[in-house]
Amino acid sequence: MKSIAYILVSNFRKWGIGHVFGIPGRPLASLIMELDKQDINFILSKHESGAGYEAAGYSLMNKKLGVAIVTSGPGGTNLLTAAGQAKAYHVPVLFITGQQSMHNAGKAIGQDSTIFGTDLVKMFEPVTKFSARVERADQFKIYLQHALEKAYWGVKGPVHLSIPMDILDEQIEEFELNLPNNRTQLISSRLDEFINKLNNAKKPVILAGKGIHSSLAYEEVKSLAENWNIPVMTTPGGKGTFIENHPLSLGALGLGGTERSSTYIKKDIDLMIVIGSKLSDMSLVGISSDNYPREVIQLDYDATFIEKSLFVPTLPIIGDIKENLQLVLDKAGARIRKKYNLLEENYEFEDNVNENGPYISAAHAMEIIRKELPDDAIVFGDDGSHSFYAIRYFNIRKPGTFFFDDIFGAMGHAIGYSIGAQLSSYNSRIICLTGDGCTFMHGNEISTAANYNIPVTFIILNNGRLDMPEKAMIQFFGKTVGTTYNVPLDIKKLGEAMGVKSYKCSNQFELKEALEISNLHNEAIIIEVVVDPYEIPPTMKRG
Repeated sequence: MKSIAYILVSNFRKWGIGHVFGIPGRPLASLIMELDKQDINFILSKHESGAGYEAAGYSLMNKKLGVAIVTSGPGGTNLLTAAGQAKAYHVPVLFITGQQSMHNAGKAIGQDSTIFGTDLVKMFEPVTKFSARVERADQFKIYLQHALEKAYWGVKGPVHLSIPMDILDEQIEEFELNLPNNRTQLISSRLDEFINKLNNAKKPVILAGKGIHSSLAYEEVKSLAENWNIPVMTTPGGKGTFIENHPLSLGALGLGGTERSSTYIKKDIDLMIVIGSKLSDMSLVGISSDNYPREVIQLDYDATFIEKSLFVPTLPIIGDIKENLQLVLDKAGARIRKKYNLLEENYEFEDNVNENGPYISAAHAMEIIRKELPDDAIVFGDDGSHSFYAIRYFNIRKPGTFFFDDIFGAMGHAIGYSIGAQLSSYNSRIICLTGDGCTFMHGNEISTAANYNIPVTFIILNNGRLDMPEKAMIQFFGKTVGTTYNVPLDIKKLGEAMGVKSYKCSNQFELKEALEISNLHNEAIIIEVVVDPYEIPPTMKRG
């Protein structure tokens, strides 16, 4: 017989989990002690949402399970945003919240998370795939098994268990569970129709979405494009799923998209192949009823949003993207053409751009960052203008090296995601691209990278304001209210206060020098890029 805390941690070890993220609290004490006994690193985060973001980044990078543990009451409510973000990214994360002892249920107790206080189980239901409270020790095994199955089957996502402190200490028969890894692949019955439409299309285009990251279908999408000679554009969240130095790449469509994609979409498209995208409003900027494609093929595991945004005849291909594309390619056989439609080269700034004064252009900064970083550097884009500059100007040279969420969009999440990802794959070159607004929200999490020698490079664009809301207010109302920081954040000083080597860059030479130092990849580094507060970001086409 072993305690539930012991059994849970021993299963973590079996699953190859080396790091668990969280903030201590009395209800979790025995679980944290057990992590220490079994040599699993407990990473002390600075905020519960930061712990959740780190666990999600850890899961996204190692393709296994991320774990975040926080205490009851406000510890759990602080974690909710991270759960919503993990659900948007489709990453399997186990969120564990503590709870006071079950024998005290119904009494007035501090930080109560039952129905008599802040009912965390109900709160987590909309932002997870499964949320339950383990109220008896004999429930634990089956509840944990349910949670793992929900996290991995179908569209992956986060799950939540509330475990009271007395339940953690109860002893039951020891058991081991396997992470689900051979889920049934859902194959569409309409692949022959798919192939027929591909063969007959006169002017098709592929719109690649974030689901390609989840299914790891990079090679299949590339083969689909090459075999049928189809240009490829990506949604904002699909940035990084298709290399942009490929002759068939049009770059991004939608918010932050390229002029090439915006122009191409107006050229009487007869077939759009949408792969792994909900087609959010950010993805469809530039598309209206005037230039709808005549037909759509939409590949997704979830049919919820098919034909909800583009009101044209749509062939749904429901199931696993990678498996269905592999079958399409196998059925069609080798039909690679010798020549692609050659598209215009991506525009790049010249190194001798004249930028006098205290600022650097954000667009030019992205070009410099791209040139200085290795092709396999993995960028986590936070939510703000900074990432849309990257969507426009930071060219992808290797698939799976850029992650951005255009659905939930929690500011500051990329800071934690990059930390978790770096711990999961320590030798990878992980970059966090964020802004001063995001840093105000969750910048203290950078201290976690310093405390544990996690060598993330944090590139922070600073223009002293919330850029997207400000520029949108000016566009629609002629003025802005509540978007400018009267006392701007001195990010270099903040970093130094946290023990992080920090650089302030206001021209291309300072930025290049800082990036060269960061490429040594031996410690956490902050690169503050002071950008023009009046530069118009590539986000102004959204209605």
